[in-house]
Amino acid sequence: MAKAAVLGYGVVGSGTVELFYKNAEAIRKRTGQKDLDIKYILDIREFPDSPYKDKFTKNFDDILNDDEVSIVAEVMGGVHPAYDFVKAALEKGKSCVTSNKEMVAQKGAELLKIAKEHNCNFMFEASTGGAIPIIRPLHQCLAANDITAVAGILNGTTNFILTKMFSENMAFDDALALAQKLGYAEKNPAADVEGLDACRKICILSSLIYGKHVYPDYIHTEGITAITKADVEYAEVWGGKVKLIGSVKKCANGKILPMVRPAFVCNDMQLSNISDVFNGITVYGDGFDEVMFYGRGAGKLPTASAVLGDVIDCARLSGTSVSQTWEDSENADFIEDYKNDTVAMYVRTSGADKAQIEKLFGNVEYLVKDNAPEGEIAFITPELVEKDFDEKLSALNGEVLGKIRVLNLR
Repeated sequence: MAKAAVLGYGVVGSGTVELFYKNAEAIRKRTGQKDLDIKYILDIREFPDSPYKDKFTKNFDDILNDDEVSIVAEVMGGVHPAYDFVKAALEKGKSCVTSNKEMVAQKGAELLKIAKEHNCNFMFEASTGGAIPIIRPLHQCLAANDITAVAGILNGTTNFILTKMFSENMAFDDALALAQKLGYAEKNPAADVEGLDACRKICILSSLIYGKHVYPDYIHTEGITAITKADVEYAEVWGGKVKLIGSVKKCANGKILPMVRPAFVCNDMQLSNISDVFNGITVYGDGFDEVMFYGRGAGKLPTASAVLGDVIDCARLSGTSVSQTWEDSENADFIEDYKNDTVAMYVRTSGADKAQIEKLFGNVEYLVKDNAPEGEIAFITPELVEKDFDEKLSALNGEVLGKIRVLNLR
């Protein structure tokens, strides 16, 4: 007999309950658990008109102390009290699944260790790609390969904003306001537009692929607030688009380089063609070269789908999954300094001199667009070590109006 509890009845929590009962017969068949059911829903609010009103509790101890409950789905968000509830449940031998990327990015190594010690599971497919299956393929389907890099559009809000800037010539502020109006962006959009959401997701992917916990403060993170219409227009002239990219790659020295930043992505890359609120994740490896995962990265039922996928796995397993795990890390000595990376850069300047540009950077590619202000020069540099690029840029006369890395993971 397997009973489940859902912690939180917001967008994802209500979607999880709704989708479970919509497909309950199929879910039970796939788990082999004929009595699998949701016994509790934890929320401090009242839901007197809900068809599930008899399942609500405001006391987590009801769930913790009920031996029938073997699976807990945490969909509250934030670190506390979600972490405290999940930790307590794991210590009781109850498997836990979550959509909570912030908690996994901060506490994943610890919670995986506790799950192993108590012969249960901690799963988090919904924390990174929403409905896009990426965690399970990485530790199961692609496990025989040496994963050399992962790069993705991991945040639908920023992708929507950049799409509107590209396709409808919107300014950043106008595109953000539209995203908020449509419910894609929060009133305080910082987690999205400053890159924090994508950072948490690349933490999880990096940790799973390379086996050591990558904490958010290990990752150089830039958002999209400095991107202008001019930058997007120059990207089109160059033959690509601006996207917020979260990535990690293995370096020749054995270290890894995780990073979140806006990037020029050429139209030959599949990531360039992902628009609006959709997400995409490209994985590079020695046995398959390149595969891509694409779909909605958020939303009520898409995220609920991933949560319930983990619930099904937990119901099937009789012990801890040996493949979905990583070790903790005490420092960032296995993380490469992003300034040591070799990268081509887009630069937009005013009042610079072409002769000096070419003397500093060598054979650059100039970009020319209609209606550019007088004295504005935009160019793409050859690939340079980023710290060397910074030195050269600091010596350039004129005003630097913008700079964006060109995506290259090979």
